[in-house]
Amino acid sequence: MKPVRAVVFDTDGVLLDSAALHAAAWKTAFDGCLEEWGADGAPQRPFDAEGEYRELVDGKPRYDGALAFLTARGIDLPSGAPADAPGCGTVWAVAARKEKAFARTLRSQPVEPFADVEPVLEALAGAAVRCAAVSASRHARPLLEVAGLLQLVELVVDGTDAARLALPGKPDPALFLEAARRLDVEPAQVAVVEDALAGVEAGQRGHFGLVVGIDRAEKPGGRAALLEHGADVVAADLTPLPELTSTSGAPP
Repeated sequence: MKPVRAVVFDTDGVLLDSAALHAAAWKTAFDGCLEEWGADGAPQRPFDAEGEYRELVDGKPRYDGALAFLTARGIDLPSGAPADAPGCGTVWAVAARKEKAFARTLRSQPVEPFADVEPVLEALAGAAVRCAAVSASRHARPLLEVAGLLQLVELVVDGTDAARLALPGKPDPALFLEAARRLDVEPAQVAVVEDALAGVEAGQRGHFGLVVGIDRAEKPGGRAALLEHGADVVAADLTPLPELTSTSGAPP
């Protein structure tokens, strides 16, 4: 394995303690429509903000997440258009419901970085390992700035970049590959750090040198699922990362 020269971090759930806020926003968006979507009078069960969030929407662009949930539930909606107002009638409208709910949450609940993030980013910088942040969310850059992390990463590739460049969302590796391209480091010398199943799968598909799964909650089956989807190693937080990158791979 080639030495690791750069690390590309997912943002929500890895750098920022924001994954739970995204899950809650999705639950607001979906549960408010489930009665309307019930088939033959049979109500749909509420959205599972843990299992279904992790399996279907975590780490994906809003449209892709909404479509994945609807498909899994057998709900067939027209695609609609990106300008659709929040509602229940199209996939884009459901995605807009989520965006509205998340934006409302951000106005009242600040997003904090995890305690291990700043020391690890500083340690990597001290070892001349370059760092970038990636997110499917258009909120990533301002949230990183408010959290005091923007100056600790060399660049950010977020949902705004993805829309401008027409980059597909995870599990496609396009966002990670774009970060590696901007860093001018080949994927084989880049470590990807992700907490989402779609994200570790993207790291594996992109043939990155090291894919680190982060399982902060350490829930039953979490580690196994990350490994199954493509993680080379799973850790409870970022603390082992400087050592993993210095040895250029996972421990035996």
